[in-house]
Amino acid sequence: MTDTIDALPEPPAGNVKVVYMGPVAPHWDFMSDFGDAGHLEQFKARAEARLLLLPPHDPQFRRNRERINRDAERENLLIEWDLGYDEEEEESEADEG
Repeated sequence: MTDTIDALPEPPAGNVKVVYMGPVAPHWDFMSDFGDAGHLEQFKARAEARLLLLPPHDPQFRRNRERINRDAERENLLIEWDLGYDEEEEESEADEG
């Protein structure tokens, strides 16, 4: 007989909010409320490298955003994006047009 233990989800190791600052570089700012500063700086460096000089309307942005989201998931970080507009409204307008 083997004992199986249901793995409880670990609490997040930290959180990162990625904010679009506007059309003039640097486009992105990274903020955090909790988590190990060194761990968050390493994540920020990787994310910043993917987003450098890349505004949200660039076609490469979506691919890189998904990569950053997967990286955050692997690192057990909560990630939030603030692009300065309501993304759901923009998607519904694109579907209608």
